[in-house]
Amino acid sequence: MSGAADIAGVARCEAASGGLEVDLSVGHLHGLRLRDGGREIAPLATAPWLGETAELPAGLPPVERRLSGDFLCAPFGPGGAEDAPPHGWSANSAWEVEAERPGGLDLRLGREIQGARLRKRLRLLPDAPLLLCRHEFEGGRGRLPVSHHVMVALGGPARLSASPKRAVVAPDAPLEPGRNRLRCPGRAAALGGFPAADGGVIDLTRLPIGAAHEDFVTLVEAARDGFGWTAVLRERHDDIVFVLRPVAEMPVTMLWHSNAGRDYAPWNGRHTGVLGIEDGMAGGAVTAAEAAAGRGPVAAEGVPTALDLDPHGRRRLHHLIGAIARPPGWDRLHGIAWEGDSLVLSGPGGQRRALPCPRTLFDAQEEARDQDGNR
Repeated sequence: MSGAADIAGVARCEAASGGLEVDLSVGHLHGLRLRDGGREIAPLATAPWLGETAELPAGLPPVERRLSGDFLCAPFGPGGAEDAPPHGWSANSAWEVEAERPGGLDLRLGREIQGARLRKRLRLLPDAPLLLCRHEFEGGRGRLPVSHHVMVALGGPARLSASPKRAVVAPDAPLEPGRNRLRCPGRAAALGGFPAADGGVIDLTRLPIGAAHEDFVTLVEAARDGFGWTAVLRERHDDIVFVLRPVAEMPVTMLWHSNAGRDYAPWNGRHTGVLGIEDGMAGGAVTAAEAAAGRGPVAAEGVPTALDLDPHGRRRLHHLIGAIARPPGWDRLHGIAWEGDSLVLSGPGGQRRALPCPRTLFDAQEEARDQDGNR
């Protein structure tokens, strides 16, 4: 493993299963490579203006200046406490490396959020193309909408699959009026038939859902516990990218469809083919204050939309990103389930792919013992 940070402010680590980079100036997972057999898969998107010498617009928040990969939004939604920029200080301010471990990094946010100390733990699993991410809030006060912000680079046509949902909800108003394909407000019971802005229906499982558009929709998990998942079969890359999280911690998945729908700088119509898979406990497109108060169309579906911080304890969020080469004949992912110490992906006709992944990685008591013993 290389040194934790270099002079450019990037933390890196390597393992047999892949490698990753973290932009320490904002805590974004800047790069991720996962190895499956002889294939190396780079699933995440990076903003096209990163690395350019042209001056960015004045007042552009750090989260957009350094937009890449995956990051934690705390709070998720505009108008949060503490005068935070969009997506909170967790995505806009510096992180520090606390420790390097085999195949992973331990990071700490350099400032508190609502009085809570925030840590990030990243682990590349040794025997499978999987990245485990855990965020831990220690202390703090009040209610905090939170979300991961995974950005998948589609690279062309793709097929979306997901665990069962009870509702699919579009916000009251589109992100970019006139550039939306989905009707706002809108609601559907399944991914296959969402109301379109111009009439008819749109199949959200077939990507992209349009040209030169910007859309946002929230998927509310059907289950109350267990694990929820989202998967994207990328045709051009001939692979399957998937994310997984405990439903009790993150009961919604917000999909951000960004495909040349923003013409102003620095977007300039060139942010294309990106699907944000934003798992969280959040209220969709409402403000952070509304989500914290349990208001809005997502909260109306009966799920919590903010995390209750514990002044005397810890609150954890677990998340898994994986990618595999597409098995022959698979047109989409049919399911993900744990069997013993394996995460089993299922495809058409009963075909299966098992990945070594102990479920105890998501066990809070096991984690507490591990963490207390290694600090």
